[in-house]
Amino acid sequence: MGVPVIGCQCMVCRSPDPHNKRLRTSALLEVAGMNLLFDAGPDLRQQALAVGLKRVDAVLLTHAHADHIAGLDDLRPLNFAQRSAIPLYGSPMTLGMIRERFNYAFVNGSEGSTRPALDLIEIQNQSPFRINSIQATPFDVQHGTWTITGFRIGRLGYVTDASFIPAESLELLRGLDVLVLNALRLMAHPTHFTVDEACALIRKLQPRRALLVHMTHDLDHGAVNATLPEQIRLAYDGQVIEIAEEDYDLQ
Repeated sequence: MGVPVIGCQCMVCRSPDPHNKRLRTSALLEVAGMNLLFDAGPDLRQQALAVGLKRVDAVLLTHAHADHIAGLDDLRPLNFAQRSAIPLYGSPMTLGMIRERFNYAFVNGSEGSTRPALDLIEIQNQSPFRINSIQATPFDVQHGTWTITGFRIGRLGYVTDASFIPAESLELLRGLDVLVLNALRLMAHPTHFTVDEACALIRKLQPRRALLVHMTHDLDHGAVNATLPEQIRLAYDGQVIEIAEEDYDLQ
């Protein structure tokens, strides 16, 4: 729901610490001269303006819940600037829901009206695909009863909204420089990892660094970070990290 939560007066929602101001989870990967976007949630416009985003070469979709796709219409200005459709990579289920919820983008509209130009490209579990020179590998993760998508690109692993990761997907998350992983709160939840569950998985996979994302207002940034190992941190809005370009498959 983002932090502060609408109508909430808890200590985290009232916190003056800017790290406790959280928009809905998304990430921008700049690699090989391209801008690749993980998800496009309802705060996309604000996020894009904050970083001066001028181009998106592709969107990699984890799933079709509103907090991950509701900003797709805000890609329209980039369609105009780029004079091209923007490819969306997602599972057949995810893209089917996109076509249903944003059906106006895929049918002839009123003359003179504008709509987002979206090119839907299906991906399959553990079947690598290429975006120009970059290879990405999608894999299944469980979000409660939903099967959604995680991604590996080079030595970056990106997983959000997971409550369980199958063994075959875990194998794709070994040898990472950076693992981005969801950790909703401290208490158990039926569709998301807790902080302890995420940390246990990180210890098993042993990436060099791990960033926890998709957090509720239950988690105070400073207080929780103080309890974590140095290589595991809560992520924060606007955070920038670097991964050496040679870590990517640029064949």
